[in-house]
Amino acid sequence: MQTPKINLPAVHAEVCAVFERYEKALVENDVDVLDELFWNSEYTLRYGVAENLYGYSEIAKFRASRPGQSLQRRLVNTVITTYGEDFATANTEFLRDTVHGRQSQTWMRTPEGWRVVAAHVSLMPKPQ
Repeated sequence: MQTPKINLPAVHAEVCAVFERYEKALVENDVDVLDELFWNSEYTLRYGVAENLYGYSEIAKFRASRPGQSLQRRLVNTVITTYGEDFATANTEFLRDTVHGRQSQTWMRTPEGWRVVAAHVSLMPKPQ
């Protein structure tokens, strides 16, 4: 088996753009875009700070009920890596007021475009 090409420039640019679109939708609480960018599949999962969501429908239900204020944050240490032309990971830390968190996403190219197939969010002590 061949090792996939890492960070092909065109593919990396695509994933960076969709990651930025996701981030904009997140801080603006644009639920339609957030739902669009998750793979509509029973296999999609999202582990959150206080919830484990299995399947697209659970994730969409969570998004619809989530409070939509005070979502602004600053990203640091963002690393986006593509593997071949159809698979990528995006990892970042975020800072919001007194909150320091981590977010990881696994992206897959689908016929509809790039979609998150797995995500994880966790909190950690804010750096001094």
